[in-house]
Formats: sequence, C-alpha cells, structure tokens
Amino acid sequence: MTKLAISEGIYKDLLDFVKKNRNIDLITTYLSFLEMKHKLSPTVFMKEKKIFLSEDHLVKTLEKENKLSRETTIKIQLGKKSVNSETKKIYICPFSGKVFADNTHPNPQDAIYDWVSRCPENTERKDGIRVKKFYISEDPEIIKNYISPQTKELSKTVFSSVVTGKLFNNRKGVVQDLLESHIKHIPMKQVTTQNRFELHDDFLEFLESNLEDAKVSNFVETLSERDEFDKYIAKWVADAEEEEEAPESDEQE
Repeated sequence: MTKLAISEGIYKDLLDFVKKNRNIDLITTYLSFLEMKHKLSPTVFMKEKKIFLSEDHLVKTLEKENKLSRETTIKIQLGKKSVNSETKKIYICPFSGKVFADNTHPNPQDAIYDWVSRCPENTERKDGIRVKKFYISEDPEIIKNYISPQTKELSKTVFSSVVTGKLFNNRKGVVQDLLESHIKHIPMKQVTTQNRFELHDDFLEFLESNLEDAKVSNFVETLSERDEFDKYIAKWVADAEEEEEAPESDEQE
C-alpha cells in the first residue's frame, strides 16, 4: 500500500488533538485525521435526522433530490399596501396577491386563513371547499416588493423552501436559511458513537472504505515515523493486545 501522505499542518493538528483528549483511542484519532484530511464537517439535517459529510454535501444532495427549493410565482397587487419598512414577516395570498403583515395587522395568520377561504380568485377546491393555501416570507427582498404601491399588477418568480415552505427572493436565501436554522454540526469523533441520527449513504460508504484494517495500519505506521507520537502509539498497541488477550482470560476462568 502506498505510504500515507500527511501534511505538516495535519501532523500539528493531530498532535494537538491527542494532547487535548486524554486516553484517546486509535479509531477516534484516525476518524479525526480523516476529518482534517478531507476537510469534513459532519452536518446533521434536523428534519431528516441524518448526518451528511458537510454543509456542501447536504445542499448538493437536497438539490439533486429536489428537496431544497422550488420556483413559484407571487402576485403583487395594485393599490395601497399594508406593509412598511418595519415589517419582518408577511403572509401572501397566492391567488390574488393580498398581503397581511406582522406589524400592521393584529392577527395576520388568522386574517390570511379567512381571506383565502373567501378569495374570489381562489378556484382551487378540495372536497368542494376552497383550499386555504398561502405563502409566508421573512426575506427582506420579498417584503420590499409589497411596500411601494404599484401602478400595475405584477408577477414575480421566487423560491419556496421545501423544508419550511417559506418564500425567498433567490435560491441563496433558501440555502442561507437552511444552514442557519435547520442543521447542527457534530465532531467526527462523535459520529460513530451517537445513535440519535442516521448516516447518509455517502457518509456510510466513506467510513466503510476508509476504516479498512490496512488503511488504519498505514496511518499508524506513518505516525510512527514521528517521535512525538510514540507514547500514543504504544498505548494503542497495548490496548489492542489487551483486547486480544481478554477472550483467553475469560476461557481460563
């Protein structure tokens, strides 16, 4: 097997890691090495309770599976608006463009429900009753569209988050909201010991291919060329020998 390449920067980071984590075992150290070498950042997507290799891996996967965003069209009504520069959240009727704002109406969510249930432009029915579908947005760029009175009715293509259903002016806003509010990061050393979250298939495949005995041994052999790792390697070897001897001791008893 080709000798494992480890940069000076990673050698330093690994040494800091084993110094800070007393009695750290070989596999945990190796997992942290993989995290450093491949620039991983294990990312939990809370909606699916699944761990991805990184934020980028999560975004690309959701996009590939059409689980990130969808294009949709909003209407912008004529006339005076009940939205202003202090508005932080709006509720939009998709049929007419009617809008209720969080700071100009006492109960905007109740108001939008009431509105879409009787909106004359709402022709969608379920069991003979008008569907109570509406959009929500907290994106300042979306809100701006509804502040100034329009001289003609407009339609605009925007992006709907598949995760929350909220509207954003562009795909970047969807991604930003996802990464700010719907994920959490965990260190690589916790990935294999936790049982709350499932590993994404790509993550599982990555671990299976890298945790082969030959690759782990190659890692240890490479570290053994640096004197500063001698005491840690000695401990790992002693731990491995104890594990091998344990069954024999049990049999003797």
